[in-house]
Amino acid sequence: MSLNIFWFLPTSGDTRYLGKSDFGRAPSIEYLNQVAVAADNLGYDGILIPTGSGCHDPFAVASSVVAVTKHLKLLVALRTSLGSPVAAARAAATLDQASQGRVLFNVVVGGDAAELAADGVFLNHDERYEAASEYLKIWRDVLAGKTVNFEGKYHRVVGARNYFPAVQQPHPPLYIGGSSPAGHALAAEQVDVYLSWGEPPQAVGEKIADVRRRATALGRAVRFGVRLHVIVRETSEEAWAAADRLISNLDDESIQKIQQRYASMDSEGQRRMAALHGGRRDKLVVAPNLWAGVGLVRGGAGTALVGNPQEVAARLKEYVDLGVDSFVLSGYPHLEESIRFAELVFPLLPGKVPVTTRDRAFTGGPFDASTLAAPSPAVQHKVTA
Repeated sequence: MSLNIFWFLPTSGDTRYLGKSDFGRAPSIEYLNQVAVAADNLGYDGILIPTGSGCHDPFAVASSVVAVTKHLKLLVALRTSLGSPVAAARAAATLDQASQGRVLFNVVVGGDAAELAADGVFLNHDERYEAASEYLKIWRDVLAGKTVNFEGKYHRVVGARNYFPAVQQPHPPLYIGGSSPAGHALAAEQVDVYLSWGEPPQAVGEKIADVRRRATALGRAVRFGVRLHVIVRETSEEAWAAADRLISNLDDESIQKIQQRYASMDSEGQRRMAALHGGRRDKLVVAPNLWAGVGLVRGGAGTALVGNPQEVAARLKEYVDLGVDSFVLSGYPHLEESIRFAELVFPLLPGKVPVTTRDRAFTGGPFDASTLAAPSPAVQHKVTA
């Protein structure tokens, strides 16, 4: 077997420390291209380009990354609450041509009311998913070469066409997150890969089972992925020290303020992330090697796998055993951590060996049952939830 290992492009900026820091990095196009080129050369399968009011435009960034990479697939955020699905389909086809079939799209429905209002979107949670369903039906049919006439509750088009087809047919693959019933229903109905944020394996397994059941009822099959941060070092002690250092500049007032903002969102995924730690520094290890410290001040994916290479690979295998075949990973700072993960963990994963050692045959590692590593978090980092 071979896994799809993606990295993350920090289009809102990068840092060595969460919270106050003198080590911030602006998300210049030059730096983002540097991260993408590193991921391409290291042998990552793709890179996620996110969206948000604090991020560079994902399509513009993807256009830049296309020109400097050769193999990397680009998982580009597709914001269904903004703009025309027909215009987005044409842009998707153009980007797919420019990349020679290397683009994928990550559907983002949105869960921050303040951000949505600033964009002129005032739909509630389930209405946004209803609108996204209509949007994707139009988007998919236009890319499939159809002349589309559609009249729904939120979208209406007459004679919509795309004149310059995408390389990938009937359309570039679609990914989506979403932890609510509405999110699961949309995933089962229209997307190719369902992405869960990095909850404990049992919780991820329950989400996978629900999406799979819904998809089967519709005669469809969906693949599965997990979005996680990673903090991997040669020893477990070094990894946990790096995790502690990452949040060493955080003060309780900042944590409380940010957690209050997240609580105002109607995102079920964000609610589940916050529930893992409850805003408390003493409840951050939520499963073996799974640490929720990032989520104290970062929205979206808030957990990290922390440990030595064998421990991290073993935890990845637990998700694989649930049916996961794709991981979207990140770490601070993203350039250096992409190199660390590739050098330390790729040799333990089937089919994933750094460029410099690709001629070596894969043997052993945590995906070999005979060498599967047992969890061994440091004593001061025991599971607390």
